[in-house]
Amino acid sequence: MTTPIRIGSRGSQLALWQSNYVAAQLRATGHAVEIEVIRTIGDRMQDPAFVAPATFADGSPLDAKGIFIKEIEDALLDRRIDLAVHSLKDLPTTLDRRFAIAAVPVRADARDAFVCEQFWGLHMLPLHSTVATTSPRRKAMILALRPDIEFVEMRGNIDTRLRKWAEGQADALVLAAAGLDRIGRAESVHQRFAVDELTPAPGQGALALETRSPAHALDGDVSLFSAIRQLNHAATEFSTQAERSVLAALGGGCQLPLGAFCHHVDEHWHLHAQVAAADGDAVVYVAESAPVGISAEEFGHRVAATLKARGADELLRQSTIDPVPA
Repeated sequence: MTTPIRIGSRGSQLALWQSNYVAAQLRATGHAVEIEVIRTIGDRMQDPAFVAPATFADGSPLDAKGIFIKEIEDALLDRRIDLAVHSLKDLPTTLDRRFAIAAVPVRADARDAFVCEQFWGLHMLPLHSTVATTSPRRKAMILALRPDIEFVEMRGNIDTRLRKWAEGQADALVLAAAGLDRIGRAESVHQRFAVDELTPAPGQGALALETRSPAHALDGDVSLFSAIRQLNHAATEFSTQAERSVLAALGGGCQLPLGAFCHHVDEHWHLHAQVAAADGDAVVYVAESAPVGISAEEFGHRVAATLKARGADELLRQSTIDPVPA
């Protein structure tokens, strides 16, 4: 392509790292790339002085996932940008038909990380210590491991949360390991949780390269889609599709206390999934394997059915979900 591929990105340090990472890969395949920073409602909500509207400007409902992607998708539709780089876990399980995930590059560490200067693991924290997280999933799974833990609401980008933690606003912080690794801020990570302890959010650690759908776009978008598709990593794509299929089968909301993680070992796919009661009192955990050749959707639905058979639906119904995203 002779014209530059225009990438739309949020302005946080992590979002810009991700966009520059993708830009470097595209440039290595011979494409010119430009990055445009787009400020979303989700970004503005981190400012205490900002009053969130009841709906987006076009009247559509303000939802947990949409606050970080709506303005970027609008820029795609307006053709101001050609490509959006998202954290995959921020995307809804079902995309608007006008958009497509052109590629899912190789995934970074999907696990959750325990950040603490003094103590080397969650189990070492003194009784009634405080942990900063806004994620219902992390809260529920941490309480299943340590029912005495108390939580501190801490919003903002990674640097903001690390600064607040360093100021003493919490004893420890739990964040996605991938984000800390990507921006070089993993110096105080003293534990990376096993996937059967804190099962990661579906798609955690993976990027989604979103474009206009070739089926609902101009001819030039088809060649654009093909160019971006070269960055796809097949194993990561399968794994994240299976994880997101579990989430879709159980309701599809990013605020569910549900984790799913899939990986490939010894010619088999292995899918771990966990649903925890909001208070941590009950947990349903499933780990299943399937041979290569199964579809990601079939595998995810199969694991979701096992979760439901073991009572996951009831735990989800009982959970109190905070509508504002982490």
